[in-house]
Amino acid sequence: MKADAAFDPAQAAKKLLRESRSGALATLFAGSGDPYCSLVNVATEASGAPLMLLSQLALHTRNLKADPRASLMLDERKAGDPLEGSRIMLMGKVAAADDPVARARYLARHPQAEAFAGFGDFAFYQFAVERAHLVAGFGRIVDLTAERILTDLTGAAEVLEQEGGAIEHMNADHADAVRLYATKLLGAPDGAWRCVGCDPEGLELQLDGAALRLPFPQRVTGPGALRDMLVQLAREARAR
Repeated sequence: MKADAAFDPAQAAKKLLRESRSGALATLFAGSGDPYCSLVNVATEASGAPLMLLSQLALHTRNLKADPRASLMLDERKAGDPLEGSRIMLMGKVAAADDPVARARYLARHPQAEAFAGFGDFAFYQFAVERAHLVAGFGRIVDLTAERILTDLTGAAEVLEQEGGAIEHMNADHADAVRLYATKLLGAPDGAWRCVGCDPEGLELQLDGAALRLPFPQRVTGPGALRDMLVQLAREARAR
C-alpha cells in the first residue's frame, strides 16, 4: 500500500487528545479482573495527558484503586457512521492528581463541574499515557509511543506559569482575535469562542461543548514568543 505522505499520525493523535471532551474509560473489575467500561468527561494537562474528575463511589474509581491500569478511547464524534471517524485508544495508568493546576485546567473545559468538584467524594485523576493505538481511516492505523503524542514541556515553565493570565487576557481584551482563530484559521462556525488552554504547541478553543485545537507553526517557550505568535496568528486570520 502506498504511504500517505500528507498524514502525520502524531499530529492526528494530538488533535484527538486536545479536542475530546469525553471518552470511554476501561478498567479492570476489582476482585475478578473482568473488563469494565464507563463514560467519563476529560480535559488535558499542558502535556496533553488526560484529566478526569471521578467520584470515589463510582465502580471505575474503585477498580482503579485496586489496579491503576486502564485504557481510554477518544473519538472525533463524526456525523454519520462513527466508524468512519478517527479514534485513539490510550493505554496506561491512572493516579490521583492533587494539583490546583489540574483542577483549573479541567474546570476551564467543564465549568459545569464546579458545582460538585469540591465535594468530598470527588477527586481529580491523571491518565499517565504509556502507549496509544490510532485509527484515523483506511491505511491510517498506527501504534504510537507516549513521547510522540504528548507535548514536551522542557524549557516552557514561564509559559505554563502565565497560562491563566494569558487566557484571561485573550478572552477579556482580544475576544475578536479568538473568534477569528476559530472561524478563519480552523473553519469553525461563528460564535463566542473562548480560549481555555495554552501550551508550547498551541491553543485550545471552546464554544459550549465544541472544542478545537489551534497548533502553532513552531514551538514557543517564553511569554514574549507567545505574544508574538498570537499576534502573528491574528494577522493571518484577519488577512483571510
